[in-house]
Amino acid sequence: IWIFHGFYAEENLVGNLASMSTSERIKAIQKMPETMKKKREIRNKVLKEITKKSRHHSTQLSCCTQCLQGTVVSFRRFGDSFSEYFHVLQLWHKTLKIIGAEFGTSVLSYFIFLKWLLTFNIFSFLINFSFITIPQFIAAEPNNLSFTGLELFTGAGYFQQTVLYYGFYTNATISKIKSGPSYNMQLAYIFTVGIYFVICFLILLFSMAKSFCRNFINPQTYSGNASKLLCTWDFNITNEKAVKLKQKNLRTQIKEDLAEVNREVLNFSVTERVVRIVIHLVSWVASLGTAVAACAGVYFLSINNLKLFVKGHKNDLESQAVMLVLPVVASLLNTFIPFFYSWLGHLERFQTPGHQIYVTIMRNIVLKISIVGILCYYWLNIVAASESQCWETLVGQDIYRLVLVDFIFCLLGSFFGEFLRRIIGTTVCVSLGLPEFDIGRNVLDLIYAQTLTWIGILFSPLLPGIQIISFSIIFYVKKVSLLMNCQPPRKVWRTAQMTTSFMFLLFFPSFVGVLSVIGVTVWRLKPSEECGPFRGLSSMYAAVSEWIKILESYTASKWVVWIYHNLITSELFFFILSVLVLIITYLYWQIIEGRRTMTKLLRKQIVN
Repeated sequence: IWIFHGFYAEENLVGNLASMSTSERIKAIQKMPETMKKKREIRNKVLKEITKKSRHHSTQLSCCTQCLQGTVVSFRRFGDSFSEYFHVLQLWHKTLKIIGAEFGTSVLSYFIFLKWLLTFNIFSFLINFSFITIPQFIAAEPNNLSFTGLELFTGAGYFQQTVLYYGFYTNATISKIKSGPSYNMQLAYIFTVGIYFVICFLILLFSMAKSFCRNFINPQTYSGNASKLLCTWDFNITNEKAVKLKQKNLRTQIKEDLAEVNREVLNFSVTERVVRIVIHLVSWVASLGTAVAACAGVYFLSINNLKLFVKGHKNDLESQAVMLVLPVVASLLNTFIPFFYSWLGHLERFQTPGHQIYVTIMRNIVLKISIVGILCYYWLNIVAASESQCWETLVGQDIYRLVLVDFIFCLLGSFFGEFLRRIIGTTVCVSLGLPEFDIGRNVLDLIYAQTLTWIGILFSPLLPGIQIISFSIIFYVKKVSLLMNCQPPRKVWRTAQMTTSFMFLLFFPSFVGVLSVIGVTVWRLKPSEECGPFRGLSSMYAAVSEWIKILESYTASKWVVWIYHNLITSELFFFILSVLVLIITYLYWQIIEGRRTMTKLLRKQIVN
């Protein structure tokens, strides 16, 4: 009787679900207190019931309609099945959950940022490879240089005559068939790079806005610990390992929230405050003085390095290996000075780990962006005016060596900064204990590497492909080093807003500075006379001006000419556009503040 009753109840449930609309049926199945396997079985039975009813009316439907309905049902089933297993396909999904459960959201934010940069570079590589590199393969001439292996470190020699660098690309119009369509490499090069940076600008703005809304505006940010404790468990989890991982993750989140709620505000005496202010001032003077000295050293070394290169044999691989001195010194400064900044942060004794991390990040960003700024001045004002036959390729080689050596030093930093530190803290000096993962230093290493990649895209279009390999290896090395050598932060704290800060630092000053460098290169500097797609032109942008002059003779292209003269080259258009952006930004911030105020008021009412 009980079996018959259960079977009748299930059949009745299936009939009721089949009579609902699609959205109502999906919501009803999701709300059922059943396992995922049971829900899947009920959904399949409902779909079979719907199919039976549709077959009952098949005599009134045409053959095309039946085929269309069958196709829709098949795609719907495929979509449901794919969505269930989509989280398995996500890159490093399980690894990120383990890191978040063991080390908290502060360390997790670094790996999320690294994963985001990796996917960003995959997108960059696909654009450049599709619209610049593949067409060049059609017109490429055979490379007569021999490969010795040293090119992997110097970026010179054999690589000079490959699609890796700007100087190898042709300035001709590519056409596989004489009477067929042609491909203008000049326009393809400048439009691909230009549109790519516009897309990057929009992606960064969208990512910052999305991260800001999720971490600052979302009402869940202000929800109490009781709701997190009682309402966040997923009862569909049945695997024992997944249950333990979920418990660790939830326990870490509650610890972070409680640490923020129970944070004590220390009251210092007047003498202690004066001492703390003096320590902060001395630390900032020391950090800024170190950054100025590092920039001066990089500048004078780059000048002397270029003189040695120009005097020697320009195409000699051994003489070009001397150019490795500059990236090695720059990477040494970028590796060891941040350790000094971390020591200053411990000396200052901030009240919260968040304050220490943000101050360390600010000091590192000043150091790294200053070094990049000095290098850009050296490339655009000294290398571009040198006696080199193809200064663009020389700049691309410099950036290639900087990216490669920075990657090597990043791996060495994990070995010396974490592995040896663990050995010392567990054997030689036990009082030190295990090291903590330095979030500020590691994040700025990623921003520095991405800044070099953005600058180098114009001179080395395939540089994002190299960065994809670099970031993939860094992720696995940092993950292993974190799990084997580091301990969770001694002070547990919540850092939901840190990812937003990383995005902002990537946008400003990194991306904004790169746009300035690219703008000066495209509009002001004269390209090399003997290499590259813009040889013989007064500037790279002159290719667009000449193209517009050609379009003026075609009636069908008058609208392109009008847009160019009235919008692209109009200062008034960009002024009005800037004003509109500022107004929209102001209104957006007002809406944000209103939502935050309403959320706080609702929270107070609920507490009362």
